[in-house]
Amino acid sequence: MFVKDVKVENQVGLHARPATFFIQKANEFKSSIWVEKEERRVNAKSLLGVLSLGIMGGTDIRIIADGSDEENAVDGLVALVKSGFAD
Repeated sequence: MFVKDVKVENQVGLHARPATFFIQKANEFKSSIWVEKEERRVNAKSLLGVLSLGIMGGTDIRIIADGSDEENAVDGLVALVKSGFAD
């Protein structure tokens, strides 16, 4: 299992378009991946799950992966979040 915390810097947070980019990136990996906000954990490959967390800009989230490419998965998603979901 590999875990990293990251702050969502973009103003709108993880809603609509950024959430779609996040899910697409998560689905590139074989590992099971979760996003955690406070005490709630959801599947990072589920759009409804990610949207249900209501992640706003400035929120700290935890990205957790378990599997053969867990480190690459977490690092890739952290980089995406830090980029502000730039195209």
